[in-house]
Amino acid sequence: MVQNKQIQDKIIIFTRYPEPGNTKTRLIPVLGPEKAAEVQQKMTEAMVCEIEMLDPDRRYRPDRRYRPDRRYRPKNRLECEIRFLGGDEKLMRDWLGPDFIYVPQGLGDLGQKMSNAFNEAFRNGFQRVIVVGSDIPEITVTILEEALHALTENDVVLGPAVDGGYYLIGLKVPQPGLFTDISWGSSDVLASTLAIGKDLNLMVKLLEPLADVDRPGDLHLLETLGTHAPLSKISPAISIIIPTLNEAQTIGTTLSHLQESGVEIIVVDGRSSDDTVSIAQSFNVKIIHSPPGRARQMNTGAAEAAGDILLFLHSDTLLPQGFNDKVLRCFADEEVIAGAFLLRIDDETLGVRIVERTANLRTLHRKMPYGDQAIFIKSRIFHEMGGFPDIPIMEDFELIRRLRKLGRIAIVSDHVLTSARRWQKLGFWRATLINKAVLYAYQLGLSPYILKRWYNCGQK
Repeated sequence: MVQNKQIQDKIIIFTRYPEPGNTKTRLIPVLGPEKAAEVQQKMTEAMVCEIEMLDPDRRYRPDRRYRPDRRYRPKNRLECEIRFLGGDEKLMRDWLGPDFIYVPQGLGDLGQKMSNAFNEAFRNGFQRVIVVGSDIPEITVTILEEALHALTENDVVLGPAVDGGYYLIGLKVPQPGLFTDISWGSSDVLASTLAIGKDLNLMVKLLEPLADVDRPGDLHLLETLGTHAPLSKISPAISIIIPTLNEAQTIGTTLSHLQESGVEIIVVDGRSSDDTVSIAQSFNVKIIHSPPGRARQMNTGAAEAAGDILLFLHSDTLLPQGFNDKVLRCFADEEVIAGAFLLRIDDETLGVRIVERTANLRTLHRKMPYGDQAIFIKSRIFHEMGGFPDIPIMEDFELIRRLRKLGRIAIVSDHVLTSARRWQKLGFWRATLINKAVLYAYQLGLSPYILKRWYNCGQK
């Protein structure tokens, strides 16, 4: 029952104890179990901080610990309850402190759990009750205040989530009908709830839509956590590795295109004799040196990379806007171990369009992308398989051929844009014949060292 007659409002947070391996499992393929659990931990702490700002007498301190001599004392106008999965009450108190009520979520689907939480709160005399999820980095105290205020004139308040669900629901009397016949976890949760509310003649107030962090593509939202609950090194989840050798004409454009991406960028130079290195030094990138050889350079860069995902980019290739989110979404499927983009060549001639179409058909149907399509791979897998084979040519073909035996290769529907200089220099037919001859000869078992000499002669 309510311990203080002045308390009329209650906020209930639904969260999970951040145990590695059992928390934010869709993020584990990208972040690993420990970092995924840390995301859950810090988002919950940030949510608690926003709620406590509703009551100036209660301040969240991330370093506080449970003291047995203290007892929960409700403050002036708000009670906060945390309903949890995993762990136990002692673990929750040790984590978030003693100033909250801790209740296990219990059995049933999400709708049954929320309905039970509302029913218990109203039985205990509360007049306005809000249930909110813990994985909404963009939520603020202003939104919470708006939700409470909306319940003075409305029957229901809902915070729409961009994935079709809702991140918050508030009631002022029990409404068990709102939680029945809902396909929880689908994109129809909000629409179904609104339809039920309409059938029940309820006045519903919608808050601003927000996104939750559930999949790898949502990780950029963690930047909004700010200083409330700062994360340790979650990003860069992606490290871009660019091998260079006398690429002064292209490297500046490529690096400029990446400057706002927020990922780690490593340029691995193979002893360039032009201005490649000095141009790269004008950008915020890491520059390391290696003996020449594309496979060797990319392996050297991978050994220095901090990211959980390695993306290998040619110096004359531009990634599409939002590439990092697109890459992360691929790894939401736990069977995916690597991927690449579709190909677009910076030329409008018919021959080049034919090359593009042929390459993209091969990529989509055979899952055999080549190096100029920005191959990306889980760092752990890359190192376990020994990286690119140390051969002077066809290293990308051989890597993908090995990867196909280990797991699924995802293809992003967006295109990279690569330079047409190869085809423009040699002519469409000559460039195509050289590429095909090298590919078929390699598949027949000819030494890649002989093939490299043939390829170099063909470029003259």
